[in-house]
Amino acid sequence: MSNQPAAAQSAATIQPAKGKLGIMTAGMGAVCTTLIAGVEAVRRGLAKPIGSLTQMGTIRLGKRTENKTPLIKDFVPLASLDDLVFTGWDIFGGNLYEAARTAQVLDRDQLDQIRPYLESIEPLPAVFDQHYVKRLTAKKAKTGKNKCDLASQIRNDIAEFKSKTDRQVLIWTGSTEIFMEESAVHQSLEAFERGLTDNDPGIAPSQMYAWAALKEGIPFINGAPNLTVDIPALNELSRKMNAPICGKDFKTGQTLIKSVLAPAFKTRMLGVSGWYSTNILGNRDGEVLDDPESFKTKEESKLGLLDIILQPELYPDLYKDIYHKVRINYYPPRGDNKEGWDNIDIFGWLGYPMQLKVDFL
Repeated sequence: MSNQPAAAQSAATIQPAKGKLGIMTAGMGAVCTTLIAGVEAVRRGLAKPIGSLTQMGTIRLGKRTENKTPLIKDFVPLASLDDLVFTGWDIFGGNLYEAARTAQVLDRDQLDQIRPYLESIEPLPAVFDQHYVKRLTAKKAKTGKNKCDLASQIRNDIAEFKSKTDRQVLIWTGSTEIFMEESAVHQSLEAFERGLTDNDPGIAPSQMYAWAALKEGIPFINGAPNLTVDIPALNELSRKMNAPICGKDFKTGQTLIKSVLAPAFKTRMLGVSGWYSTNILGNRDGEVLDDPESFKTKEESKLGLLDIILQPELYPDLYKDIYHKVRINYYPPRGDNKEGWDNIDIFGWLGYPMQLKVDFL
């Protein structure tokens, strides 16, 4: 028997990041095309990977005085950007250049420099059910006799991609689904798989993608505030297949700002009496969130953040009576140029009030 601690033995089994890393995205709209176009632009030396922790961040080794701060990508066994291969599913058809043009996130001149590469990637038909995303209509969707059949088709797509790559990960970059809560079908893997056959309405498309990925033994990342993997059944499958799950929305906009400011208030023991947040956006995401049921999913995620960070049960004098309001307004002329506006009412020494206003463009 080895005398090494368990953690050391586990670390010793981490293999180098060799070969091609296949990245599959469920949904190839604004988020996905911006990611893929950005990676290709960086690979060609057309841009810097600004905002990427793995590509630009450093890690300190030893004491500060030793000045050992290698780049994370040079210290941790991560895949090189040159080894990333992309594929995915979408409901609108066309290639990724067309999708990126429709999204209007990146400038046309920038897209045209990598146009041939983006045109070479054409999404597979996606699993879609308008019950879960009411404001969208699919142009290119899979058909099947039940949810089990559809989920199996996803598995077949994954299996084919596995034959072309060495390692894989699946990321949900699709739309925010309607608000859902745990039900009986979510309580065990057996119940979930029976529900796939029975077309249980408690199983949304994002959960079918997660199930398919985990059954194939590959990690699943949830990039939306959907219920998805936050259920016992898929946690059970994750452990069974030794395939990681993570994520609960990307939190790159207004929620990012909240996750920065709220800890600062807590660190200084400043109270918060109210936090009003509103968003203006005119892209497909805004259109989806204009539906009250999808908005509720987003709202619950945003509202829950402050409770997690501020811990009102531990600091009732500072945070137990926060009035927290979140609004998202669909305004087509704004396009993808989202604006997040926050009005924060805080109080400090002896309870004197202050205000902080943030306009994130």
